[in-house]
Amino acid sequence: MTYSGDVTHGGPPAVRELDGLTISKLSVGPMDNNAYLLRCTGTGEQVLIDAANEAPRLLELVGDGGLTAVVTTHQHMDHWVALEEVVAKTGARALVHADDAAGLPIEAERLADGDTVAVGDCALEVIHIKGHTPGSIALLYRDPNGTGHLFTGDSLFPGGVGNTDKDPQRFAALIDDVEHKLFDKLPDDTWFYPGHGKDSTLGAERPALPQWKARGW
Repeated sequence: MTYSGDVTHGGPPAVRELDGLTISKLSVGPMDNNAYLLRCTGTGEQVLIDAANEAPRLLELVGDGGLTAVVTTHQHMDHWVALEEVVAKTGARALVHADDAAGLPIEAERLADGDTVAVGDCALEVIHIKGHTPGSIALLYRDPNGTGHLFTGDSLFPGGVGNTDKDPQRFAALIDDVEHKLFDKLPDDTWFYPGHGKDSTLGAERPALPQWKARGW
């Protein structure tokens, strides 16, 4: 089945099979958060991006394969409601950018811009994106046999950047990082996976960048 990225709350995961990595996307919680389970096809190791809610469903998705780490994209509560339970039941490491670590309910290892998170034989590059929160991150998987795959949390969505509460300084920081760290450095076929809702590509969104800047949100 062709991957569309469409998921519904309470529904099955959308699964994307790459040569070295399997991506499973699940919608959880009252805010329809996306949680992403990444599994290395070579080693079977698994990493979860955002233990957002509904720990039993996330643990069912993890299955018997174990969990190496849970990466939290940013400190907002709707992205970590299930973190404590998932970590307790799997023994996974909790990872978050240093600037958002104080907002999590448990101690977590600190990440910084340019770090890598291993998923077995695969690697996720940590990209610090300021604005939505001080320590928001995106995670980039460079498929050696295909397109890039970018997990953007709440920093980038189809149709615009994340919420900055109409704060001009926060918006300026966010749009600058999104433009220069993502759009300027990655090709149009880069597929991105946001913290809520549908996926998109950088190429589909690139023409709207001037509009986003002009409207200020």
